[in-house]
Amino acid sequence: MICNETALQRLEYPRLRTLLAGQTQSEPGYLRAEQLQPLSEQTDIETALTEVDDAVQWLIDGQAPSLGGCWNLSTVLGLVRAEGSLIAVEDLLKVAQSLRVMDDCRLWFKSQNQKSVLSDLAAAMAPLVELQRRLQNSIGSRGELLDSASFELGDLRFQIRQTRSRIKQQLDQLLTGDQSSSLFQERLITIRNNRYVVPLKSDCRGQLKGFVQDESASGQTLYLEPSQVLEGNNRLQQLSREEQREERRILQQLADLVRRDTATLNKNQSFLARIDLRFAAGRLSRSYQGCRPELVSASIVELKQARHPLLMEVEGRFDLSAAVEIDVLLGEDCQALVISGPNTGGKSVALKTLGLLLLMVRSGLHVPCHSDSRLHLYQHLHVDIGDEQSIAQNLSTFSGHLLKVRDILEQADAETLVLLDEAGTGTDPAEGAALVQAVLDQLCQQGAKTLLTTHLGQLKHFAHGQATIENAAVEFDPETLAPTYRLRYGIPGASSALTTARRLGLPEPVIQRAVQYLGKEEYDHSALLSRLNTKQLELEQELLQVKQARLEADTAQLLRKRQLQQLKEKKQEILSRATRQADELIAATEMRMKTLRKRKSGSVSPQQAVDERQQFLAAREDLTPFKPKPKRSGTIPVQLKVGELVRISALGIEARVERLHGANIELQVGGKRVRQPLEALEQFSPRRFVTASMGSGQVSRKMMDRQISPQLKLIGQRVDEALAQLERFIDDALLHNLQQVEIIHGSGEGILRRAVREHLAGVAVVTAFYAAPIAQGGDNITIAELSG
Repeated sequence: MICNETALQRLEYPRLRTLLAGQTQSEPGYLRAEQLQPLSEQTDIETALTEVDDAVQWLIDGQAPSLGGCWNLSTVLGLVRAEGSLIAVEDLLKVAQSLRVMDDCRLWFKSQNQKSVLSDLAAAMAPLVELQRRLQNSIGSRGELLDSASFELGDLRFQIRQTRSRIKQQLDQLLTGDQSSSLFQERLITIRNNRYVVPLKSDCRGQLKGFVQDESASGQTLYLEPSQVLEGNNRLQQLSREEQREERRILQQLADLVRRDTATLNKNQSFLARIDLRFAAGRLSRSYQGCRPELVSASIVELKQARHPLLMEVEGRFDLSAAVEIDVLLGEDCQALVISGPNTGGKSVALKTLGLLLLMVRSGLHVPCHSDSRLHLYQHLHVDIGDEQSIAQNLSTFSGHLLKVRDILEQADAETLVLLDEAGTGTDPAEGAALVQAVLDQLCQQGAKTLLTTHLGQLKHFAHGQATIENAAVEFDPETLAPTYRLRYGIPGASSALTTARRLGLPEPVIQRAVQYLGKEEYDHSALLSRLNTKQLELEQELLQVKQARLEADTAQLLRKRQLQQLKEKKQEILSRATRQADELIAATEMRMKTLRKRKSGSVSPQQAVDERQQFLAAREDLTPFKPKPKRSGTIPVQLKVGELVRISALGIEARVERLHGANIELQVGGKRVRQPLEALEQFSPRRFVTASMGSGQVSRKMMDRQISPQLKLIGQRVDEALAQLERFIDDALLHNLQQVEIIHGSGEGILRRAVREHLAGVAVVTAFYAAPIAQGGDNITIAELSG
């Protein structure tokens, strides 16, 4: 066990269990929450935390199984253990309702189609089909045995109803008859001794045959069973006895079924209680914004922005602003943390926060802290908080603390966390401080982690001089002198008793006299600590502001870079669009000019045609600076050799070096020689050369070995497929020295036509493109002219 019951009480663990139980839906879940204890095995702890993680995620998604209406069956199952024992109908109703909830829970998880530990638990609940069916047919919603429990019971109850009806009819006729109606006090049919009777006037005794079953307190009324219904009442009594025997037989059968399935019922109830507990923990976690800290093997405590969960609970609801966030930090090299500072400053709260949060994690609960927090699962927790005075045991406060410390020293090891509140009090301050120093030395030697609070200056000085012990102070507002309840590490805190007294309204003359009694040196020392704490707080605030300013600057710089990149991309997009539109305009103008020339049939001289051609080429040349430059896949050659293979960047095809002319290179492409400058070429890495067995056809990818059609049919193809085929077609047309090609794309909605023409507008070797004449297909065909 991680700690004793006294430690749990000191850390208010039972109150936490009560809050958790209030979040459950079922009676088994409630009992399990009330009996919650810290787990000992880390694997069990991690499994429980994982289950709570799953529950929280479902709750965030607005989903959760309905577990209300499930009862604790432990008592019922204990009573039915003996052979031949019966179960009351009310208890059978609880079994039936619990079976329904268990079955609904199992089916709910099955419908989620989400693999999790909780889903596995629900799937492990065995369906008790026969027992559930029998109980459903036998027990009503009000806890009654139904007629459908057996055929015999249904038949007996039918006969009973028929017999009762006949008896009532006979009595009703007697009450309303002309000759006998005056004999009765009132027209009332009632029951005495389980037999139907009528109220006869006492002075009419003997005027009507029958048996007196009872009389009123005044003696004025006799409850008579007329002889006419004697046989019916006897029959009714017989049927009632048979009904009771049949009911007992049915209850015996149902009890036998429950006894047979006792083990499965206990297991199912345990699984459902566990599921209910995890969802209750999930609801509690969401109430105080809890999380699962990282569990580490190193002996460290790193709880960031931790809050005491019970301080946030206000009238059954959680108010996050009611508890101040604190950082509880004990590094691997820090064996002990000494917290000092003024009273009501939050020292004890910090102690209790660490202790309770450790218990919560070991119990499989989320804790209210930052998700970056880390915590070692200490196996033992020792707590010395509060007054240990006991009149019955003749113990003073100091003696009670000493006995507690003695027990801690006997058990402490490297897996122990020790919490000591107001260590060294209750005796002479010097002796108490010396004793606590020795205890701290011993605990450090035994490897335990210790967190203690104190007002003793000797302990503060001791912690300052030890490498493995660190000082911390509770923070206070330098202006209002009110505590902020946060922890600051590195320097001790001033107790500020006089400041606290002044803040709480003690008379000023009393405070001034206390200053005189204290002495100037001690008062100056306390004031120095206060100033140091104030200075450190100011420095921390300035550091926080600097970090915030740097973060804002980095964010602004990143935003500017992103905006600049977006502007560049937008500019390139606008230039590309403008260039494409200009190309299309020139192509359209050229097409119209050619159409006009054909219509004039010879009125245009060859020289005029050449001039127009040159003007179109000059217009295209003017657009060259605005066109996006083709991306290179290789580097510009520095040195080339005859027979080396290179790539022409603008055409995207391979060529063989035939002759070197300084900065101009003569190349062979598809049996044709061309000259290109070095900067227009790309050199392969590693370099490639034409072997002796390779012919010129190898360079042109064997395109010369076959004939190519000047037409390309793209009808019915997707845009991406068509453009890839078009690109290959233009390369092949260049290699075969084609000056003009036709692309047949059809009309349709015009999407493929626009895509083809936009692509042609961006190809450098396409000097013009336009729609074919009406006789040749019109807008269904685009004619492209290629540079030679």
